[in-house]
Order: sequence, then C-alpha cells, then structure tokens
Amino acid sequence: MRSGFARNLAVTLPVGFDVPDELYDQAIGYLEGIVHALAKRVPAPRLVQVVDLRLFRYTERTAEQAIVQKLARHVSALRAARLLLHHGFAQEVGMLQRVLDETEQDVFFLTNGLGDPTDLHREFLDAFYEEEFDADTALASTQRRKMVPRRKIRAYIARHVSGVPGSNANPSFATEVYRTSDSFHSGYVHGASPHLMAMFGGDPPRFHMNGMSEMPDERSHRQMFWHYVLRSILLFSTVAYAFGDMTGGAKIRAYADWFEGSKHRGWR
Repeated sequence: MRSGFARNLAVTLPVGFDVPDELYDQAIGYLEGIVHALAKRVPAPRLVQVVDLRLFRYTERTAEQAIVQKLARHVSALRAARLLLHHGFAQEVGMLQRVLDETEQDVFFLTNGLGDPTDLHREFLDAFYEEEFDADTALASTQRRKMVPRRKIRAYIARHVSGVPGSNANPSFATEVYRTSDSFHSGYVHGASPHLMAMFGGDPPRFHMNGMSEMPDERSHRQMFWHYVLRSILLFSTVAYAFGDMTGGAKIRAYADWFEGSKHRGWR
C-alpha cells in the first residue's frame, strides 16, 4: 500500500470545480472529530505548575501526544485559511499554507518513528516539549530551543517514501517537492516583493489591506485549498494506521477517495 505521503505527491488539482461550503464544513468537521478520538488514545494532559501559572501539559511527552497536538493545530489552520480565503486575504492564506506544509511534514516524520525512534526523533521531541520560559520573566529565561533543521526532516521523509512498496517517488523528488513548496510560501511569510505586490491593483491602483474581492489567480488559490484539505485527510489516515487503528485508517482513506471524487461528480 502506498503511504499517504506518497499518494499526496501524485494528487492533481481539480479543474473547474467550485467547492461548496458544505463540503468543507463536513470535511474539516470530520477531521476535528478524529483529533478528539485520537486524543482519547493517549494519556490526557494534566494541570502543572509552569513558573507562576497552572497550565495543561502532556507530562509523558510522547511522540503520540505530539502528533495529536500537531493535528489539532492542523485543523485550526485549515479553518483559519478558509476564513481568510473567503475574505480575500491571499497573503495570509499563503502563510498558513506554509504552516500546513510543515505540520504535515512533522506528523509524517513522527508517525514513521513510532516504535523505532531515531536520535533525530528524540531531538525533535526534546525541542517540541521544551517550555518557552523557565524563569519569572522572559529576559531572565535561559531557554534556547534547538529546533531540528527542516532539511533533516525532509530528508528523513524522502528516504521513507523511496522505500515504500509501490511508490514511484525517489528521495530527490520527494525532497524537492517540499523544498519548492517551502521556498514559495516563504515569500508570503517573510514578505518578498513579488508576493506583496499581489496586494496592489484596482482602479485606481493601490494596496489592498482589507482583503481583495477579486484576488489575482483567485481560482488557483481556491483549488490549492481543496488540495490541502485532501492532503490533510490522507495525513489523518496515515496517523490512524500508525496508531494501530486499521479499521479507522481504512475508513478515513475511503473518505479521502470520496472527497477526491467530488471534483468529478459534485459532492453529494
């Protein structure tokens, strides 16, 4: 069976399909329900003392708990991107697509380390669970989170994809897909001029800072969001399999097939 990631690389964008709000409501709501179900499969967060506050934390700090948190962030980012897209904030949608890309990479990286973690996985989790502040004030804190370089995560994913039976992806291709996506969306995150100038236009020409009713390449943005939702469903299927839920993984994969088929037959 091809992994969810390997299949993601082969999925094509829909052409000429305007996605109804009901389809996104259903799909994102479906993913939210899966997060709640997965959260019940790991030890629950506990209220602990963090400097001078009582906050919820996963005290066991497992990879499974990290995956649940990342998926919750993923669903929230999907909802936020959809709202921004609806109101014409393409720049901000591009930023969130970078978030979605990296969350997908992190989850895929962690799921494939379950049961046989590498030093890279342990380094990732140490940084992920490190508290932001370890003193009463931010300036007095000694925290220096050592993040795992993104290139190492991409390289790990690429090696895994190339070893999946039935996958025609090779390490260099998989790495290049994510590197290209990261580079493109960096223009939105860091404010590169070609990306920022997409805010300029109209009659008379000016910067639009309250959303744009007619975005440049609007259809492309909307089709790309459909693609991100489909990729998310596939990602959740991969996680269910990794958690040992074969039945749940198969159901989510079947839902992904149904969602993808909506571009050809309408969604009902």
